[in-house]
Amino acid sequence: MARFHPLPVTAVERLTDDSVALTFAVPPELREEYRHAAGQHLALRRSADGTEVRRTYSICSPAPGPGGEGPRTLRVGVRLVEGGAFSTYALKEINIGDELEVMTPAGRFTLEPAPGLYAAIVGGSGITPVLSIAATLLAGDPEARFCLIRSDRTTASTMFLEEVADLKDRYPERLQLVTVLSREEQQAGLPSGRLDRARLGELLPALLPVSEVAGWFLCGPFGLVQGAEQALRALGVPRARVHEEIFHVDAGTEPSPAPVAAAPAHSTVTVRLDGRGGTWPVQEGETLLETVLRNRPDAPYACKGGVCGTCRAFLVTGEVRMDRNFALEPEETDAGYVLACQSHPATEQVELDFDR
Repeated sequence: MARFHPLPVTAVERLTDDSVALTFAVPPELREEYRHAAGQHLALRRSADGTEVRRTYSICSPAPGPGGEGPRTLRVGVRLVEGGAFSTYALKEINIGDELEVMTPAGRFTLEPAPGLYAAIVGGSGITPVLSIAATLLAGDPEARFCLIRSDRTTASTMFLEEVADLKDRYPERLQLVTVLSREEQQAGLPSGRLDRARLGELLPALLPVSEVAGWFLCGPFGLVQGAEQALRALGVPRARVHEEIFHVDAGTEPSPAPVAAAPAHSTVTVRLDGRGGTWPVQEGETLLETVLRNRPDAPYACKGGVCGTCRAFLVTGEVRMDRNFALEPEETDAGYVLACQSHPATEQVELDFDR
């Protein structure tokens, strides 16, 4: 069960004009709770003007190895979002010595070290979880190789530029690095421009043996991830080898909802959460998460936008209508998982299990 703990900030590093890296110290008694897989994220929360604000940020530091204690520190990257309540606070107000409420790690955009060739296509701050994935993989398995294809606007706007360069220097034979800048010409390498479906369809076969890649990791804005997925599909890559995490969804971008039954006039939701259950009426227009939070404030959530997946729950009985889903893989929805923050009851009785 995900829980928040206050953790002290031990470093605030400016990465670019609009991004920082925050490092938290993890006390010995909490290190096992904060043990994480490469690619997972943390939810941070604060109260502003009487309103609770939560945001998720991926861990960029390598995952701890099996056995031994959990991490002594956790490091995340934060990029400024225009009008962002938390990112503005992070860039302008957080100082060393401050304490922040940090949720224990969550997320399934992960990779355990194993031999083979792996690849990532990332845009902007999408480098954050992939930096952890690549560093953990290359350190954990000498037979592993990684191809990182990253897209940024300019060199000055590129997050973790030095960290990626250091990783390349450490593993020159096993890490292939390809950088594309959309608004700046490079003296060497690929010409500038966006990485869209058509360009990736031509570029990927020229860079690596596409059919031999054991896992593809796509992370960044929705447009980039969608274009990369379509390019891989056209190249014959099985869907099971493609893993996605969306960092930003443009307004008006909505997936097509599946047809469901009409909403009932009255409905209840039964929930199992942290070993305890309860049944409550769903008020008109509420999402199932909102119903649960009125009765169980400890329910897990972060973005409430269908992007982070923190509120994932197993649909035991009943039917729901999800407004949007940018977090769950097709195999997860096929297995019966839903996003509570986006789900509305489509039957009079719905049962969710947050503990599965």
